[in-house]
Amino acid sequence: MAVMTYAGAAVAALGDAMRADPTVVALGEDIGRGGIFGQYRGLQQEFGTERVMDTPISEATIVGAAVGMALTGLKPVVEMRVVDFALCAMDEIVNQAAKNRFMFGGQGRVPAVIRMPIGIWSASAAQHSQSLESWFAHVPGLVVLAPATAQDNYSLLKAAIACGDPVTYFEHKELWGLEGEVESAMPAEIGKAAIRRLGRDLTIVTWSRAVHWSLEAAATLAAEGVEAEVIDLRSLWPWDRAAVLASAARTGHVLIAHEAVQVAGFGAEIAATLAEESEARVSRLGGLRLPVGYAPKLEAEVRVTPARIAERARALLKRGK
Repeated sequence: MAVMTYAGAAVAALGDAMRADPTVVALGEDIGRGGIFGQYRGLQQEFGTERVMDTPISEATIVGAAVGMALTGLKPVVEMRVVDFALCAMDEIVNQAAKNRFMFGGQGRVPAVIRMPIGIWSASAAQHSQSLESWFAHVPGLVVLAPATAQDNYSLLKAAIACGDPVTYFEHKELWGLEGEVESAMPAEIGKAAIRRLGRDLTIVTWSRAVHWSLEAAATLAAEGVEAEVIDLRSLWPWDRAAVLASAARTGHVLIAHEAVQVAGFGAEIAATLAEESEARVSRLGGLRLPVGYAPKLEAEVRVTPARIAERARALLKRGK
């Protein structure tokens, strides 16, 4: 058991995977110097430029090359810097990586991991602060993961590399310095949620950085006599329907909280499933449908916070009486 940062855990996971399997490679902008968040620090020095490759500033080229690498036997880990930039590679992700296995009868597979950091990046404005994970959950053929802890950024990244299918991997732009204990022998199962806090009165379903806000909100609610259960989905596709439905059956109230824009966010899929398959009362809390402002006051207006999660939880419980 070692204490690592969220970024350091990703370095450790990728390094371990590359030592164990010579077909694992990494490519992207600035990764030779460690990546803009330090998530590749030291890897090019250890593995060389043929396995940790700096690329031109062209996301379409980067993902297109990775698809070709994957089809010829490599396991590329692709760096998009931030999810906002991945929009320049949507054809390669959606029409090539996601579709190949199905269009050619399984003759080719694309075991690529595409790392696309999400979330508000303080004072970075509208083109560097988006959470677009629901876009990729909508696409058949893609696995969608969103780790919230250092342990999961180690274990889920290793699981993603071993998956065999294209994985869209959403780390949070403001979790890189988060520290936590990491056990290298602890596996993560794709599609399996983690219950971060047990509770009897309310279920909060969440992922990525909103897990930490939800835990803060749950602590506030506990001081008021309300025990909230917090479920970290970790995997958005496939997602752990069984865990969510079981918790909903116990508590009778479910709040889905995420940083992404609430309109057509993945929380709507969870809410619809609960409406169809449970008797629980359901509410959602997501970001406003506004571009993220550069000015701190404008940025604060669109943020999901622990206080707002707690407030929505109180309103849900009041409505349920």
